[in-house]
Amino acid sequence: MEHRGLDAYGYFEREGSLGTVQGEFRGVVAAARERVGEAYGRRLHSAYLYGSVPRGTARPGRSDLDLLLVLHHEPAGEDRDAADVLARGLDEDFPEIDGVGILLQDKAAMLSEAERFDLGWFLACLCTPLLGADLAEHLPRYRPDSLLARETNGDLAGLLPTWRTRVREASAPDEYRKLSRIFSRRLVRTGFTLVMPRWGGWTSDLAESAEIFGTYYPERAAQMRAAAAVALDPVADPAVLRTYIEDLGPWLADEYTARHGAKKRRG
Repeated sequence: MEHRGLDAYGYFEREGSLGTVQGEFRGVVAAARERVGEAYGRRLHSAYLYGSVPRGTARPGRSDLDLLLVLHHEPAGEDRDAADVLARGLDEDFPEIDGVGILLQDKAAMLSEAERFDLGWFLACLCTPLLGADLAEHLPRYRPDSLLARETNGDLAGLLPTWRTRVREASAPDEYRKLSRIFSRRLVRTGFTLVMPRWGGWTSDLAESAEIFGTYYPERAAQMRAAAAVALDPVADPAVLRTYIEDLGPWLADEYTARHGAKKRRG
């Protein structure tokens, strides 16, 4: 039987581990652990890796390093400033990575009922502990059901107006490349979670996600495969962005809402 990222009881298995980090990235991971501790001290509850580095699929010189930092308190301006300095320093000192993304959250939000099937699921299933006590011990097990689909990616319709504004305001090739990467990743992941309950499993591989989506929506398969390619190799073509915000994005948002409903508004 195909594994599909689930254990024998149908729950998600946590993806990634420090043991699967490729040799080329062990130095930057060690540096990240040390620098995070130095930057936040007692303000930090725990730190996690996520993305291609802990999955062991990162590409030297092309993949970014993704970190989730959970603080004891709600992040303030000084915490965000520290994250900017930390990200910039790691990116400059380690050419094997192409950028550093840092998410800041507080412990109460991560464990709240409102975030149980969004941030909570993200930490418990997609994040690898790097430093501090693992909050996953306080979270439930998760299955690939419609509730999870709705609460993780059921907000695409609300994002599209912001995406359109960002495209209108962009002008430089680097801006277009950045937006193409952000938009295409989100579209492919949303396309996958649209069909996740029917497929009955999990994958973070974008190319595989697009292929799985295409088996349920063959009329949109080519578009989603193309978006997965852009997610891995961003482009500076504004026409690609327009197809996302004028065609694929609106269709996907409507189909998602029809099948799973809209994500609950947060207070």
